[in-house]
Amino acid sequence: MSSEALTPAARSRHEYTQRMNRVLDHIDRHLDQALALPDLAAVANFSPFHFHRLFAVWMGETLGDYLRRRRLEVGALMLRRGQRISVLEVALAVGFGSGEAFARAFKQKFGHSPTAWRSQALQLGPSAVQSNLDQAMRKRDQAWGGGANHHADSIQQEFQMRVLTEVRVQKLAPVRVAYMRHIGPYGPSISRFWAETFLPWRAAQGLNEHDCYGIGLDDPSVTRPAQCRYDACVEVGPDFVPRNPVNLCDLPGGVYAVAEFRGRASDMPAAWTELLGQWLPASGMQLDERPFFERYAAQAQKDPDSGVFSCQICIAVKPL
Repeated sequence: MSSEALTPAARSRHEYTQRMNRVLDHIDRHLDQALALPDLAAVANFSPFHFHRLFAVWMGETLGDYLRRRRLEVGALMLRRGQRISVLEVALAVGFGSGEAFARAFKQKFGHSPTAWRSQALQLGPSAVQSNLDQAMRKRDQAWGGGANHHADSIQQEFQMRVLTEVRVQKLAPVRVAYMRHIGPYGPSISRFWAETFLPWRAAQGLNEHDCYGIGLDDPSVTRPAQCRYDACVEVGPDFVPRNPVNLCDLPGGVYAVAEFRGRASDMPAAWTELLGQWLPASGMQLDERPFFERYAAQAQKDPDSGVFSCQICIAVKPL
C-alpha cells in the first residue's frame, strides 16, 4: 500500500514504528557502548522526559530490561558461534564492564555459565543451544503474559478492552493548585493517602467544590517504589495561603490529550496502556516535557461498593 493510500492514523502509527525501530537498530549497533536514555530518545526524536514510559508501553518491557536482555542474547549467540573469542571479549563487546558481571547475569538468565554454554554447543551442536536460547526467550514472553510479539498482542488486547470512552485534543488553561506529596509505592497506598489525608484536609479548607488533580512524578520502573513521588492537588485561588505540609504549584497550560476514564483503580494501568500504546501512535501527536496528570471533577464520587470512579487522564502533546 502506498503512503498516499494510508489514513492519517496509519501514517502516524508508521511514523511511531519507524522511530522506535531506529532506536532498536541503534541499540543493536552500539551494544558495546553506554546507552543513555536521553541519547536513545534523541535517536527517535522523542522527548526524553517521557521516553522511558513510552518505550515500556511499546515494547512490553522497560528500557533497562530490554538493554540487558539484548546484551545477553547477543552474547549467547557470540559464544555459540565463536570458539576462539574469550568470555571477557564477549562481555566487553555487549557492554558489560567485566567478565565476572557478564557471567553472573548470563547464568541468572540462561541457567548456565558462559563457559558451560559454549561447551554445550561443542557437544550437542548449534541446534541444541538454539533450542535452549528459544526456551529462554519463551520464558521471557510468558513472564509478560504474551507471545512472540508481546507489543502487538498486548496493545491489541488493551485496545479491545476499551477502558477509555473518549479522547479529545484540547487546550487547557494553567491551573494554580495546592498539593500534598506522598512518597512511596504507587497503588493502594495512594488511595489511602487521598481518603485518609488529602480529602479530609480539602474539606477542612472549604475546597470541596474545587477540582482535584493527581500527578505521578516518577516512573516506578525507573525509580525505586519506596522513592516514587505523587502529588494530590486541588485547584485554589490566587489568594490562597498554604500551610505546612501543603505547597503551591502551577500546572502548565497548553495542548493536552484528555481521555475520559471510568472504572476501578485496578483498571488504570490498562487505561494508560490504551492511551499511550494505541491512541497516541495513531494520533499524529507526540509527548512533550510537561507532566501527566489525572483530573477529578469536584462533583465526582467513588462508588463505595464497586470502587468505580471517573476522571480524566491528561497527557501533554505536540505535533509529531
